Amino acid sequence: MARPKRGEILSLTIDDLAFGGEGVGRADGYVVFVPGALPGDRLRVRLVQVRSRFGRGVIDEVLEPSPQRVEAPCPYFGRCGGCRLQHVAYPAQLAFKAKQVADALERLGGLRDVLLRPIIGADETFGYRNKMEFTVARARGSAAGGPGGIPNDLVVGLHETERYDSVLDIERCLLQSDRMNGLLAEARAFFADRGLTVYEQDPGEGLLRFLMLREGKHTGELMTNVVTSAPAVSELAPLVGRLQARDAGTTSVVMNVNPKKASVAVGVEEHLLGGRDHIRERVGGLTFRVSANSFFQTNTRQAERLFELVVDSAGLTGTETVLDLYSGTGAISLLLARRARWVYGVELAQAAVDDAGANAAANGITNCTFLSGEVRFVLPSLIAKGVTAEVVVADPPRAGFHPKALHALITLGARRVVYVSCNPTTLARDLGELVRGGYRLEWVQPVDMFPHTPHIEAVARLERVVS
Repeated sequence: MARPKRGEILSLTIDDLAFGGEGVGRADGYVVFVPGALPGDRLRVRLVQVRSRFGRGVIDEVLEPSPQRVEAPCPYFGRCGGCRLQHVAYPAQLAFKAKQVADALERLGGLRDVLLRPIIGADETFGYRNKMEFTVARARGSAAGGPGGIPNDLVVGLHETERYDSVLDIERCLLQSDRMNGLLAEARAFFADRGLTVYEQDPGEGLLRFLMLREGKHTGELMTNVVTSAPAVSELAPLVGRLQARDAGTTSVVMNVNPKKASVAVGVEEHLLGGRDHIRERVGGLTFRVSANSFFQTNTRQAERLFELVVDSAGLTGTETVLDLYSGTGAISLLLARRARWVYGVELAQAAVDDAGANAAANGITNCTFLSGEVRFVLPSLIAKGVTAEVVVADPPRAGFHPKALHALITLGARRVVYVSCNPTTLARDLGELVRGGYRLEWVQPVDMFPHTPHIEAVARLERVVS
């Protein structure tokens, strides 16, 4: 068969899901990726992109739905770039994610016959997020209005699917709690009532950039962080009263200032508008301080399961020195410290290191040292100073280990490594390097931290091979 042409209509049966959650079908061997399609779907698909080895299409008609297909409850589904798997029955989501990990280990890591433990699913598949980040942007068209009939020319929402330049106004996100949705509505109304301007990247003008919300699921404390282009304290100060009137649990209202053109919700300076500069969360019997710019696992209840798995996997007896790489606000470090002789936590973000130190003090833990810097530099420095460790726990970002950091980890030669990953592709790559560097991969355990999205966490345990 000749290669199909753009705009052509094909009849496809979907037989797989690709990384990212797109359906995969084949027309006489030609691979077509179809957003929103599920294994078992029979579809009419219109090709919108044609390349030599594969194409991409959009669903023109569902001829026969997959038995895994369910009705997505979110009114923004399909337009919002967030929850791409809401139309998939949750057991099928779990099976897809477990397969994603298995495929990555074999195809990208060259690791065969790996013991893949059954995936740990979530009890709560909606309302589970303790942090949400919304973009503030101008509405399309001068007559645009916001939810609730509030006339304004701004939207507070999430990016549309595959359109980073377009923001979808979100009245209520099902992944966050009703309390967080209440703060979202109140902040949007405040911005409109005050006539605050929206930052526009090309001219570099306007004030509002992002709205970030956090919630302590076990403490009930709420944080609102408004990211602006300038330190407009007087303009935003009245927001504190509005939010506290909406929800008495509002514990922290801060403003982060990002004057740069880079579209990130992290400021170069922070101003406290009301309450404390942090909220608290309880996990594993410990209390953690979480500030606006520090990392904390986004799903608190699944994080408890993840942390328990990590601590158990470390196999500590109380005599070990442990390195916790990419330690964030110290959650895993402090949980490990209760079973170790000493723990070193290494984290790039200074705000997170400060929080980790405060968390240790607040919980009466004195056998932790937290160091700020990139792991690829700090780890070789520790080795040069004679620091050794029997156990290493690592929870790197999506990019995984920097090659220099991974080389240093192999040089350290810890007896056991527990690797926590949010990206199966970089996990597979790094595990392959560790196995080639003298480690035996004992098992991998997928954990679903983000229901209705293609994202999946996994924990791997490795033991040093003694020759």
